[in-house]
Amino acid sequence: MNCKGNVIGVKRRTLWALSGRYNQPVFFKGEIMRRILAIGMIVMLGGASAAQAGITATVTAVSDYDFRGYTQTGKDPALQGSIDFSMDNGFYAGAWSSTSLDFGPGTDANVELDIYAGFTGGKDDGIKWSLNAVEYTYPGASDFNFPEISAGISYKIASAKLWYSWDFANSSQSAYYLEGNLNLAMPQDYGFVIHAGYSGGNYWSAFDGKYLDWALGVTKSFGHFDTSLKYIDTSGAVYDHTADAFSAKGKILLSIGTTFPWKK
Repeated sequence: MNCKGNVIGVKRRTLWALSGRYNQPVFFKGEIMRRILAIGMIVMLGGASAAQAGITATVTAVSDYDFRGYTQTGKDPALQGSIDFSMDNGFYAGAWSSTSLDFGPGTDANVELDIYAGFTGGKDDGIKWSLNAVEYTYPGASDFNFPEISAGISYKIASAKLWYSWDFANSSQSAYYLEGNLNLAMPQDYGFVIHAGYSGGNYWSAFDGKYLDWALGVTKSFGHFDTSLKYIDTSGAVYDHTADAFSAKGKILLSIGTTFPWKK
């Protein structure tokens, strides 16, 4: 699950706080390795437990961690992983994590860990729906933690979802995010994806920063691995495009991931 974004800074939140991070200390190589190993352990444990029905684990490498048009890693690559549990009645729960956060100089938010749960329903060949709740957390920088809920609907290749937080980026202000997606299947395990999203609410109004983000991309499956290549950009985003931290400048994003257990 890839949904994150907060804000911090002087007086608890400033425009820079688009991701709950705004200051990041210098990493030692050993610290980076510990973070990577932590996610690796999560993935391996998930894979080892996958013999139990309803448990899956994923690991993904990305050229940039993008959240609603804004980089969360200062345009740097990241390693991400998740563990998910699902039941036949539609209930699911899981945890997702990413390394390499970069919110600028001065913050201890280096890793993100999101805990989520929800329900899904509907028919495979008809309308589907989903309800979700997530808590975005930042180990070592808990002042950035915040909750968000969502409701979504999909029909065949099209989907839409509304996200809402009453305490976005731990700012005591509300914010919402409305997104729409098209996923078109193509021959030879290719796919074409179209995304558009709008960020609004009191939090963004305070910065006169309501904005749009959009993406166009191609996906391709190679055996057990799924890849994607997307172009992502924004319109009306308020952050200074000359900086790397929280940049909303247009970018090309490459990802490759796999899900365990591998199916034969």
